[in-house]
Amino acid sequence: MIPFVELGSEYRAIQGEIDAAVARVFASAWFILGNEVRAFEDEFSAYIGTSHCTGVASGTEAIQLALMAFEVGPGDEVIIPANTCVPTVCGVTSTGARPVLCDIDARTCTLDPAKLEQAMTPRVKAIVPVHLYGHPCDMDPIMAFARKHDLVVVEDCAQAHGAIYRNRKCGAIGDAAAFSFYPTKNLGAYGDGGAVTSSDARVAEELRMLRNYGEERRYHHTRKGINSRLDEIQAAILRTKLSYLDSWNALRRERADRYRKALEGTEVSTFQEADWARTAHHLFVVRSPHRDLLQEHLKSKSIGTLIHYPIPVHMQGAFQELGWKAGAFPESERACNEVLSLPLYPMMPLETVDTVAAAIQDFRT
Repeated sequence: MIPFVELGSEYRAIQGEIDAAVARVFASAWFILGNEVRAFEDEFSAYIGTSHCTGVASGTEAIQLALMAFEVGPGDEVIIPANTCVPTVCGVTSTGARPVLCDIDARTCTLDPAKLEQAMTPRVKAIVPVHLYGHPCDMDPIMAFARKHDLVVVEDCAQAHGAIYRNRKCGAIGDAAAFSFYPTKNLGAYGDGGAVTSSDARVAEELRMLRNYGEERRYHHTRKGINSRLDEIQAAILRTKLSYLDSWNALRRERADRYRKALEGTEVSTFQEADWARTAHHLFVVRSPHRDLLQEHLKSKSIGTLIHYPIPVHMQGAFQELGWKAGAFPESERACNEVLSLPLYPMMPLETVDTVAAAIQDFRT
């Protein structure tokens, strides 16, 4: 069996360091909002290139809290891509705001800046562009549109740890950015976790209150906040793994490049980097008009795959009240019917790429 992802190999590679980090927290007997969280916030903000980082409990709540820090709430609308993971939508709806969907660019599967104007309404207050699969959105035109219309931009960087857009790290381009540290992410914790990066000191201060019940100082609450705190154990683990992020991303790139070369001339098409982007290769995604048959073919050869994502937002049962029907966002719908994610993780043997590619070369419809 070739697994889609295998997390144990990362742990085994740095087991001594991880175990020591966790033991350090246990020895301190301080488990919430202590030295490890503060140190990780400093180290991660320095890595991304922002002045501030606020650790929170998940990537979904990172989106929610970032929007709340900019006073986005009931009566407001937020533009998001129609092709994204549902947590992006939940981060918006948790504020009380309404998502407004925008179609994607077929080349990158990320939000298409050329379609922002048709998504604009008088109530739109923010844009959440998603750096899907680890490939950056085309941020310059998105930021120009936002500045023209006085909108806030919160990057969804849940899949983009270490991705670069025009020499800037994703997470340092918008007004704020939301990160997830779910275990399968390029920088993954051993449980849930998230963070918001920003270079706005006021926003950072708001976030520190909002994540902790809106507490300005002990038992003095100036905002209606929530409980969303990155815990000390996860922060210690993330500090350890952060030093390996770039080298592990390089291993992902090596495997992705090998896939692209091996899959030339097959029935699948592979995503190519835009000339202004350096993807983090969170996922290696191919497209096929016979996606479901291809997935079954690979399954028959004991090769694990996943679909990211099979149903666009406007066709999810939970969001029917948004009012869009099939056909509203054709590029998103086409992508959802064609994309297939192949096995990819840093310690995956290079020979596994060859095995998967050979199986695809044998595929016949």
